[in-house]
Amino acid sequence: MSSSEPPPYNELIEVAPGFFNVRGHFKMLAGIVDIGTQMSIVRLRNGNFLVIDTVPLTDYLKSEIDRLTDSGSKIEGVLGLHPFHTLAFRPFHNAYPKLKYYGCPRHLRKIPEICWSGSLNDADTRRKWAPEIEMRIPAGAEFISPLPESSNHFSSVFLFHQPSRTLHVDDTLMYSPNPGFFTKLVGFKAGAMVFQPSIKGPGLYPTADAPHQFRNWMRQILTDWNFDNIVSSLPHCIEKNVETDKT
Repeated sequence: MSSSEPPPYNELIEVAPGFFNVRGHFKMLAGIVDIGTQMSIVRLRNGNFLVIDTVPLTDYLKSEIDRLTDSGSKIEGVLGLHPFHTLAFRPFHNAYPKLKYYGCPRHLRKIPEICWSGSLNDADTRRKWAPEIEMRIPAGAEFISPLPESSNHFSSVFLFHQPSRTLHVDDTLMYSPNPGFFTKLVGFKAGAMVFQPSIKGPGLYPTADAPHQFRNWMRQILTDWNFDNIVSSLPHCIEKNVETDKT
């Protein structure tokens, strides 16, 4: 599949050995605009798996996950990397209630019926699967309680799977090879990778230092993580074999 072709929905796509991604639907504006959502499943060196984010489960997708993970028995944890990606967690938890769940502080506040095993705001939790899995939170932006909630969806945990050299990021970084009419209105161009539009509004702290803090943090990511693949938000947004200018 080339990066210009839309990936299939609700199917496991092996982006690289040991790293699987699922594109899901997420519709806005009375169902007119489908901005999409994603979930990834990572195979650890011990043979177990991590689920990264959740999407609505179809019968087919659940059967694929069960086949891959021995009906969920090999899933070590389910991670919620974006504070505002919450809607699919309850049904996923209903399907797999015995797993360990880790989320952003907002997940823990908004979905208290899940017995969360840890917060990703905690550095020890983020290091739990190191060095295979590395996780970092952007500098210069609010992560614990982003406001206003209606528009500040900028900050999310970046996750790097070292064995597959794959970076998983939600919303903070977006890519679409063929944006639709509405996404073009907010500045997306075909084949361009961009930051979430709220970077120009409430996404960063309203201080003179915040843009520099985020820029330096992003530069450090590019220095430290030698990734070949990125899975990010928006429809059709699996980008493989990334050529990155790290200067």
